[in-house]
Amino acid sequence: MKLGIVGLPNVGKSTLFNSLTKAGAESANYPFCTIDPNVGIVPVPDERLDVLTKMYDSEKTTPAVVEFVDIAGLVKGASKGEGLGNQFLANIREVDAIVHVVRCFEDSNIIHVEGSIDPIRDIETINMELIFSDLEILERRYSRVVRGSHNDKELAKEVAMIERLKKHLEAGKMAKTFELLDDDEINFYSQYNLLTGKPVIFAANVKDGDLADDGASNSFVQSVREFAKGDGSEVFVICAQIEQEISELEEDEKKEFLDDLGIKESGLERLIAASYRTLGLISYLTAGPKETRAWTITKGTKAPQAAGKIHSDFERGFIRAEIVSYENLIECGSMTAAKEKGLVRSEGKEYVVQDGDVVLFRFNV
Repeated sequence: MKLGIVGLPNVGKSTLFNSLTKAGAESANYPFCTIDPNVGIVPVPDERLDVLTKMYDSEKTTPAVVEFVDIAGLVKGASKGEGLGNQFLANIREVDAIVHVVRCFEDSNIIHVEGSIDPIRDIETINMELIFSDLEILERRYSRVVRGSHNDKELAKEVAMIERLKKHLEAGKMAKTFELLDDDEINFYSQYNLLTGKPVIFAANVKDGDLADDGASNSFVQSVREFAKGDGSEVFVICAQIEQEISELEEDEKKEFLDDLGIKESGLERLIAASYRTLGLISYLTAGPKETRAWTITKGTKAPQAAGKIHSDFERGFIRAEIVSYENLIECGSMTAAKEKGLVRSEGKEYVVQDGDVVLFRFNV
């Protein structure tokens, strides 16, 4: 899973990235201090792995990972080269979802590029830059296909679709709300990789005092939630400064610190949970003396395709999957005990793998 972090300058974007990834991206109180895109790989927190590692005395534990891409703060005109321009937008074209950091706190010591705090204005500024960037992509594609469209029915169909899509974007609408009429249009659209077609998760960045009630008493957060409702997006409340402090603590200190703040999970945990929900992802688990590991798949994936995540041979030679739910395995204390109680099932090619399934694949190539 790859997530791109966007936002205006000085909204806490790079502070959040630093705390999530401990990658040390430069964070300063002026625009454009993050010149190159910063990439950080973060393990997905999953307590189940620690429990299974102990149960199997595994030599190695391998969590699922998330890749974060942080780009310089965008400003009005970024898509036309203002600030540091379109080069940054190109860096997030390959991400699965966009994390849009929105400033929801007042602080006279931290300048705002627009001079005042207004989360909806900020969201709309970024959205317009993403729209302009997508229009540029479509213009380039249009100029290539329109030349051959007079003699080619398929190209003519794509030209007509691009014309509709451009009008949709020019009206200030996101590509994800554009109606695709048939499989051909779905195929054309999938090739453009439009930024406004990607799911968005809003990170409402607040002061630490707003964390305990999840931003309920913060009017800025409420406005973001209202906007997101109409947009079909998730919102999670975060304090980038607190996340930075959490990232420097040991595991046992972290829990105590969160308890003192009156919250159960760190921002990273809530962001990853929101990302999994938004992208329709789950994790299944494999465990043994050599390795305990989490594998990320799309909800609805059948057993052979899930096996293919481990190795293509597993999918090609799939025979069956031996499956027990994590909860049943832990309750029984061992795979042997779970088998004796009849809780380990043998599933075939049509089985849809569930979150938390502990799986052993049988295959023959």
